[in-house]
Amino acid sequence: MIHEFTAVFEKVGGHYVASAEELPGANTQGETLEEARENLKEAILLILESNRALSEAELKNKLVLKEAIRINSA
Repeated sequence: MIHEFTAVFEKVGGHYVASAEELPGANTQGETLEEARENLKEAILLILESNRALSEAELKNKLVLKEAIRINSA
C-alpha cells in the first residue's frame, strides 16, 4: 500500500528538521537533507505500525468490520 504525506524540512543550524504535515508526531532530523528524508520515512512507518498495533489491541475480542478506505485529495 502506498501512502503519500507532505514532508516539511527546515534548516536549523547545521541540521535539517523534518516533519509530516498530516501525521502529528512524525518528527525527526538529519545532518543532510537525504538523511532527514530517510529518517522521516522511518518515523512515519513506526507511527503507522504503532497506531495499528494499539488499535488491534483495543479491538481484540470485539465484533468489528474492517475495510480499506481510499481518499483522493486535492
